[in-house]
Amino acid sequence: MSMPDQNPDSASSSVVPAVSLPVRATAWLRAFQPQPLAVDGRERWRATLGALVGAACAFAIPDQALAAATAVGLAIALMFALRCLHPPGGATALLVVIGHNTDVHFAAFPIFFDSVVLVLAGVLYNQLTGRRYPHTQETPRSAGAASGSRFSSQDLDVALARYNQVLDVSRDDLEALLHHAELAAYQRNLGELRCEDIMTRQPFAAEFGTPLRDAWALMRREKVKALPVVDKARRIVGIVTVADFMRHVDMDSHESVGDRLRALVRRAGAVASEKPEVVGQIMTRQVRVASAHRYMIELVPLFSDGGHHHIPIIDADQRLAGIITQTDLVRALYRAVKP
Repeated sequence: MSMPDQNPDSASSSVVPAVSLPVRATAWLRAFQPQPLAVDGRERWRATLGALVGAACAFAIPDQALAAATAVGLAIALMFALRCLHPPGGATALLVVIGHNTDVHFAAFPIFFDSVVLVLAGVLYNQLTGRRYPHTQETPRSAGAASGSRFSSQDLDVALARYNQVLDVSRDDLEALLHHAELAAYQRNLGELRCEDIMTRQPFAAEFGTPLRDAWALMRREKVKALPVVDKARRIVGIVTVADFMRHVDMDSHESVGDRLRALVRRAGAVASEKPEVVGQIMTRQVRVASAHRYMIELVPLFSDGGHHHIPIIDADQRLAGIITQTDLVRALYRAVKP
């Protein structure tokens, strides 16, 4: 870009200090001209729009300071209205005014031309490095709340309306970014939780020789569906659940389920009986346990796919330290995702 001849009649000792700063700034900017700063598809229009506005203001407004202020303000206003707001557009307008370039062809070459070259270079670089460019818009989500998300598209619209500011990012990209951030926070919160953080401590337990009547009464009184079975050292030897009781109920009887259960847990009067009398006779011996320091997230497949409803937790000495139920797991998941 060529500099216009200076008008000697306009120079005076009173204005030299004021003019010297723009002149020095012009000389510095020329070393980098032309240079749209951001390299994306909309940069072509931002920089070109700024150049056109700057050329128009430089042509129509004789006073350079007023032309510069008008050009920058008008360029920002137009980019705001066209939803392509970015600082280089205003900087290009200022550069054109400072250089007093009134040739509108300058907007086409080199501004628009170099912007296209930069975008093409960005496309080539990202293709070579295996990245998608230009960035494609995310598919808008359904009107309702997205699956697994705590906010819907309508919630985002309400938040944007209250924010009432321009964001240099599309609404769909913003929604996708928020969902990704929510997922990352969800994984981080769950990934740090260990079994000892969510387990029920000092759980109710039974021993091998605990009578069925006492075990059933304890389960009903405390409203629990399983009792770890431990030895004298509190090491787990099995687990007894409601399902274990139901498996030993006489299903051929015409009595009600309640009567059948009462018949099962009732102590037999005879010395020898074929009916189970103690917990050790009906308990499940193969028990899935987890250590207290194990990450909670590792238990999710056991509950969701393994069919487990209760997992006893053991300490470093292999003794019963707690128990995790489906209720404990759901509570932990809720705490991890709640605001």
